[in-house]
Amino acid sequence: MKFIDLTNQYKLIKKQIDKNIISVIKGGNFILGENVDNFEKAISKFTESKYSVGVNSGTDAIFLSLKALEISKGDEVITTPFTFFATAETIANTGAKPVFVDINPNTYNIDASKIEKAITKKTKAIMPVHLYGQMANMKKITQIANSKGLYIIEDAAQALGAKMRMANGKWQMAGSVGITGCFSFFPTKNLGAFGDAGMITTNDEKLAEKIKMLRSPGSRKKYNHEIIGVNSRLDELQAAILNVKFPYLRKWNDLRRKIAHAYTKNLSSVKQIKTPFVADNNYHTFHQYTIRTKHRDELKEYLEKNGIPVAIHYSLPLHLQPAFKYLGYKKGDFLEAEKAADEVLSLPIYPEMDKKNQMEVVDKIKNFFKVI
Repeated sequence: MKFIDLTNQYKLIKKQIDKNIISVIKGGNFILGENVDNFEKAISKFTESKYSVGVNSGTDAIFLSLKALEISKGDEVITTPFTFFATAETIANTGAKPVFVDINPNTYNIDASKIEKAITKKTKAIMPVHLYGQMANMKKITQIANSKGLYIIEDAAQALGAKMRMANGKWQMAGSVGITGCFSFFPTKNLGAFGDAGMITTNDEKLAEKIKMLRSPGSRKKYNHEIIGVNSRLDELQAAILNVKFPYLRKWNDLRRKIAHAYTKNLSSVKQIKTPFVADNNYHTFHQYTIRTKHRDELKEYLEKNGIPVAIHYSLPLHLQPAFKYLGYKKGDFLEAEKAADEVLSLPIYPEMDKKNQMEVVDKIKNFFKVI
């Protein structure tokens, strides 16, 4: 069994993938060509955003969003300590200070009720992370940001296709709520490339144009650099691959949701674990299916010994990472994030996962808790 089977997915669409790759090679245009343009348009339509800009990675999507908004030294950006390192790394790389706020213990997303206390005169933006495929409480976050005059930068790297019903009663897609939405197409994502790839969505035309300049490094016209940027263009080959895979995304997300539902139903009798909580008015895309148990480490060892691959997302909160020691946080500052880091365990989930493998995971978990 695999944690995620990428080769199986490739086999299902091999002819289309190979055709697009060969077409790019034969065409000889490898940087910012027709495939990138078509993929940007597709993501804009899907996320209901006016503009999309393809970049090198999800990390660069966040970094260029911050840079385009001129967030820099002396500024503060509020985010969660329970996420992948890149979220806060990008803030630090602009010279700004990451300011952490603890998580909601049910969704594992930033606790919106605690954000206002963290706002200072230096705060320029709030960066919620839509962890595991479920959107953060964007109703509350939007209300706070609007009242305080702050930007919202959505880290939607794990949440392409996720959506939630907003205060006006309308459903809104991840990546369309903030000033920018930042997506990753890392191979293991719900929509994955064959390498690094990312996208920034926005409804701000001037910001979109600025990001396009920043990715190329600071130029609109070849050899004429108006601002200092970076080299962060979405590769034409990756865009060609993503254009093949993109039409399957809704189906793949639906399959993930069905597998998640089956997991939750079959594990409901195991009282020692907590299955994923889906907040009201949220469409969860289950990039990860993450359970929680006080016996996490023992369960992980047992499952791996029995051929069940699992993963921990994430074992050390950002405020306790050695790289962020300079921020002055200490153990005990964000108790919910720390507890989650000790207890979460992600189970295998991918669209092509069959029922036999699903039930094998369930049976092994049940067997473990019968023994302890």
